Amino acid sequence: MRSRKLIAILIISIFAIAAAFAGGSNESAGTSASGRPVLRVAMECGYAPYNWTQPTDANGAVPISGSPEYAYGYDVMMAKLIAEQIGYDLEIVRLDWDSLVPAVQSGTVDCAIAGQSITSERLQMVDFSNPYYYASIVCLADKSGPYANAEGVQDLAGATCTSQLGTIWYDVCLPQIPDANILPAQDSAPAMLVALNSGRCDIVCTDMPTAQAALMVYPNLTLLDFAGSDDDFEVSEEEINIGISIRKGNTELLNAINGVLETLTVDDFNRMMDEAIQVQPLNQ
Repeated sequence: MRSRKLIAILIISIFAIAAAFAGGSNESAGTSASGRPVLRVAMECGYAPYNWTQPTDANGAVPISGSPEYAYGYDVMMAKLIAEQIGYDLEIVRLDWDSLVPAVQSGTVDCAIAGQSITSERLQMVDFSNPYYYASIVCLADKSGPYANAEGVQDLAGATCTSQLGTIWYDVCLPQIPDANILPAQDSAPAMLVALNSGRCDIVCTDMPTAQAALMVYPNLTLLDFAGSDDDFEVSEEEINIGISIRKGNTELLNAINGVLETLTVDDFNRMMDEAIQVQPLNQ
């Protein structure tokens, strides 16, 4: 969900060169000690409740490649389910948000399960699975602030606001607020929430799961949900449908992932997300 195009091009080039020196096809990551193929899944490991970092394997967390830490959250739950169903072992690779698509393109990882919207811009660079979550857009504000009772986008007029870099929240939603004072985008979802909690801004824009998780950590915040009103943010379905990004042409993996997702319902997605929200660490 979340344009520094020159930087992205440079990153892509670096990954492509690295892949070339590694040699061979990037369709799979090889095999594990068990003899099973390995599914390399990229995510930030810092975007609760989708994914986060924790010190132990509590609740079924998975080791982060090259790190003594573990990853868990909705995305890890989904990655574990997919890997199990298609007969792969799972490897979690921690990457910055801007590095996810280049890593998928180069074959450094097999896919990214990281709360990415299935946008037409991203579809030019990678393929996407069917949606594995549907995320509505909301805002967060301080309960004691001037926008706590906002009932629509127009009620946010003049607000100082921010969101995460490279997201539809920042690029599409915030510019719809009349006379908004839009601060520079934040590098991560936790940084966005810290900006709001510290008083550097009046509101942040995000999706419903991120907001629900934030409310458990910051009880001084309130959720502003304009869905169903005549004054909601205008976004397309492609911007709120969350999918798994896969290297273009890797139809075998794409079909396998879609085969697993087709066995799940929206109720399954929501149940898993609720579970992730409940067990997220308090420091996220």
